[in-house]
Amino acid sequence: MASRKFVDVFKKTNGVIIGMLHLPALPGTPKSTMSVSKICDVVLKEAEIYTRAGLDGIMIENMHDVPYIRSNLIGPEVTAAMATVGSKLRTCFPEIPTGVQVLTAANKEALAIAKCCNLDFIRAEGFVFSHIGDEGFIDSCSGSLLRYRKQIEADHVLVFTDIKKKHSSHSITSDTGIAETSRAAEFFLSDGVIVTGNETGSSTDLNQIKDVQDEVGIPVLVGSGVTADNVSNYINTSALIVGSHFKVGGFWSNPVDANLVQKFMKKVREMDKC
Repeated sequence: MASRKFVDVFKKTNGVIIGMLHLPALPGTPKSTMSVSKICDVVLKEAEIYTRAGLDGIMIENMHDVPYIRSNLIGPEVTAAMATVGSKLRTCFPEIPTGVQVLTAANKEALAIAKCCNLDFIRAEGFVFSHIGDEGFIDSCSGSLLRYRKQIEADHVLVFTDIKKKHSSHSITSDTGIAETSRAAEFFLSDGVIVTGNETGSSTDLNQIKDVQDEVGIPVLVGSGVTADNVSNYINTSALIVGSHFKVGGFWSNPVDANLVQKFMKKVREMDKC
């Protein structure tokens, strides 16, 4: 179910397509080779592909900053670099809804970037309950995160929250199902819950999506594994976050392939006519 805030941002109630912009490795990270200026050039070029194809939204993420570290270890240079990119995107593409995710679970940093760059949403990890990620223990953050949003007067920034997040072990909450987790996220004022497969690019379980949709009255987003071949299975959710499928060869670390993006959006438009 779409909220008023969701519709205000995306002008749609469901089937929103959000394209991922995976930033080249940022300053201070092991694979960093580019200046921030060059990173901006790369991102703006890929954003142009998305906007020309008619996507409903875009989102930046520091996915090339491997190996990832927890938020308390992330340096200010990462936040500064991502804010620079976000500001350039907002200036060059003022109309398209734009979001940000800062790995790993740097949700306050993401909110700060969104506030300063006038972005529209963030993707937050570890919103409710806790889990073990590649980076270690990720604790829940909803109380402190939403208080911070209020303190910096960023209530307009939507906070979409992963539940039972990919690339993570959830054995410590194995007695808490995805439906119960989604209810907790809604109760703790999430603006939308994100359901994913087990890892980047893996399909999201349709039964899990239905279980979540049956439990909550907030937007339900699909966070991984959407392709042109299976998009019809997911199009009736609130939003689809697409990354790997838009890349050359379908692999997340490759550049965006304009032909794949066009093919995907053609399929979406055909379904809209039905």
